[in-house]
Parts: sequence; structure tokens; C-alpha cells
Amino acid sequence: MAEDGIYRDEILALARSRSDASRAELFTVMGDLFHAKNEILSAQERALMLDILEKLLTEVARAVRHRMALKLAGAPGVPRELAVLLANDEIEIATPILMKCSALEDIDLIEVIRNRSRQHILAVAMRRDLSTQVSDALVETGDKDVIRTLLENQDAAISRATLAYLVEQSKAVDEFQEPLVRRTDLPADLARRMVFWVGAAIRQALVERFDIDPDLLDDRLEPLLSEEADSAAAAAAEEDAADVLSRALGAARQLTPRLLLQTLRRGEIPLFEAMFAEMSGLRLRLISRIAYESGGQGLAVVARGIGLNREEFATIFLLTRRARIGQPGVVGAGFAPADLGRALEFFDRLSHAAAETVLNRWRRDPDYLFAIRSIEDGQEKKSA
Repeated sequence: MAEDGIYRDEILALARSRSDASRAELFTVMGDLFHAKNEILSAQERALMLDILEKLLTEVARAVRHRMALKLAGAPGVPRELAVLLANDEIEIATPILMKCSALEDIDLIEVIRNRSRQHILAVAMRRDLSTQVSDALVETGDKDVIRTLLENQDAAISRATLAYLVEQSKAVDEFQEPLVRRTDLPADLARRMVFWVGAAIRQALVERFDIDPDLLDDRLEPLLSEEADSAAAAAAEEDAADVLSRALGAARQLTPRLLLQTLRRGEIPLFEAMFAEMSGLRLRLISRIAYESGGQGLAVVARGIGLNREEFATIFLLTRRARIGQPGVVGAGFAPADLGRALEFFDRLSHAAAETVLNRWRRDPDYLFAIRSIEDGQEKKSA
């Protein structure tokens, strides 16, 4: 009882003050209290506390809400209402809740899928232990990058009917093929069904692109004796073609942020990297390092420097986290929900002029990490 009295006094004192600091502290105290007293609050008390938190949500800084989301994401006993509130906030606040908070129920996740942004939906697709109902809702979006992210999530439960539908779709959607065959829950009969059209597509592409005797090719492909060599040759040819295409598009001024995002969503990684290098004026090898670094700060500098907006940067950040898993030489390819918030915070602080300054240096000096530290130090001195 004495503890409740202390809480009451503190809340009343904070409520009387209209300062930003008091609003932020009140939001934090109310959130902590809602969490701590979740099991004993009446329905009326829960509704009142949620109403207060909803009103405060528009008054407190993004950083305050982000700290609460990170604190509650992996905590037990989080009130479902509070989790739903944060899951529908801006993407950097919502991401840790959508990916980790166990208080969210299937219906909450499905509502997010149907009503929130693509970045919110991608965060749901990365969540562990997705049910078949939520997976079905993700597939129903028809968004290829969402579906591919779901397929790459080995912890997501996907029904046989949905897998069969996606196997059928993979005839026309090449980016579904690799994550489908890597799924441990893909039934053998569906896997065998895929072999026929994937093998036929590879054969047709090789016959069209190279001067190869079809009969000789069939003899080689049937026993799959040269599968590894064919894959390596195809990958090298794809990278060369991507570089040529990106330069041609750049010369014709057809390289746009929209085309860049569409290419990445389709899973055409070599072409995305070549286009990104052409737009930024950086060397391809450097872009390949920047795009997949864990913190995303280098990616933020390039995005800001070439004029991408906040939403475009967030989408590229999320999709490149997914692509990192397949990058050779990448260590610790996992994606922590807090990474997006930190990357967006860095992007928001970074001016276009400062980003251009760093880009100009990178065009001369590949030691981009040193340049990042320099710009961060300069921003900290300016804000001090």
C-alpha cells in the first residue's frame, strides 16, 4: 500500500508539470507501472492507464518510446494493450515489439499486416515462431520481399497448402525458389515438383545466352555432374551483366531510388550492388562492404548522400539485413531489432551536406569506417 502511495504521489507531481522532461518521465513511469501491476489491475484501471499512455504517445520524444519498446520487447508479463500500442508506433519503436514481444497475439499481428507500412510487415515476417495463420496473412499481401523474408524465416510455421501455392508461384517468381528449397519443412513431393521447372529454366537460360549444344547440355545436366561449375559460371556472368546494365542505366539517367528498391526486393543482389555503386560513385567492392555492415551507418551515409528519404533508407536497411545471410565472409549475420532504431537515429542526425563530404572522401579513400567516426565526432561536438 505504501508503495502504491509513492507511485500516486510521483504520478500526480509529474502530471501537474507540462515540461517535456516531465511528460517523458510520466510516460516511462506509467509504462513501468502498467507492466508491474498487470496481473492485479481491474479492467477499468487498465483502460484508464492505456488512455493516458495513448495521449502521452504523441507528446514524448521518439527516443523515450524506443527505450520503452526495447525494455519490454523481451520481458515477460507485458500487458497486451501496451504491446499493441507500441507495435503500431513508428517503425523503429515497433520493430523490437513486433519481432520479440510474446504478449502480441495472432490477431494483433494480422492487424499490423493489414494496416501498417511495409517496414512493419517485414518486421512481422522476421518474428520467431509465427503461426500458420499469420504466415498466411503475410503471403496474402502479395509482396514479394515480404514473402521471401517469411520463407527465409525457418522458425515460421507455413501450412502445406500455402507451401504448395508458393511452389506453384515459384515457376514465375524466381526469388522464391532458393528460400523454398532451403526450408526444412518443404515436403519431398513439392521439392521434386520444383526440380522440373527450375532445371528447365536453367537449361533454357543457358541455351539462350551461350552457344551450347542442347543435347550435350542435357547429357550434362541430367546427372548434375557439372552443377557446381555451372553455378559459378552463371554467378560470374550475372555480376558482369549487372555492372554493364547499371552503367547503361546511369548514363541514360534512369537509375532512380524506386528502381533501386525494386531490384533489391526482387532479390537481384549483384544488380542492386552495381546500381548502388553507380548512383553513389563508389567502387563496387566498397559498396558490397557498406551495404551489409551490421550497424548500417555506412549505408545511412550513402543513402543520405544520394538523396534517399527516411522510408527508402529503412526499406533498404531491412532488406539488406536479410541479404546479409547469404553474403560470403559475413560474420554474425543476425539482425537485432534495436539496430534499425540506431540506424534511423544516425540517418536523422546526418545532414545531406555532411553525407556528401563523407562520400567524396570514400570515393578517394576506402577507409570508410574512419570517415564514419569523424562525422560522428563532429556531430557530437556540435550538439555538446
